[in-house]
Amino acid sequence: MKHIKVVFAVMLIGVMLTGCGGNPSKKGVEYLESGEYKKAIEQFEKAIDKDVNTGDAYRGIGIAKWEQKDYEGASEAFQNALEHDAEKTGTIYNFLGSCELKLDHPEEALNYYRLALAREDNSEKMTKEMRFNMIVAYEKMGDLESAKVLLKEYLEDYPDDEDAKKEIEFLETR
Repeated sequence: MKHIKVVFAVMLIGVMLTGCGGNPSKKGVEYLESGEYKKAIEQFEKAIDKDVNTGDAYRGIGIAKWEQKDYEGASEAFQNALEHDAEKTGTIYNFLGSCELKLDHPEEALNYYRLALAREDNSEKMTKEMRFNMIVAYEKMGDLESAKVLLKEYLEDYPDDEDAKKEIEFLETR
């Protein structure tokens, strides 16, 4: 009986010590907020190694890499986040679409933007951004007709967008 109590006590201390190290994901978020992206990635990688909130840790890595303009690394991290049960939000799909657009993969970007727009958790600002980015993706693909159609719909909803007004003038000359 005494042996079982000792084993139980050692296990309890081990659990307590593991928790005392702090949550690496929480520390990673703090580093993200302060713009220390390399340190944030290190903390999120520790969380992944400890198998703590793995999906969220990959999402954190994706954000940090996005901020460092490592779009390929960010895309990979966001995909890993989804594979490790991160919540499938409009934001994560928007990041994926934007990464693919930056990497000159407009078809993939469109797919992610469509997935993002199908979500109900998008802010109006993010929805506006994604809709405009879809127009850009169609332009990059050389599908100017689809870009024009979307741009006209976009301008119906956002008639004060000066960039979109200039874009429609440009597309009308094509």
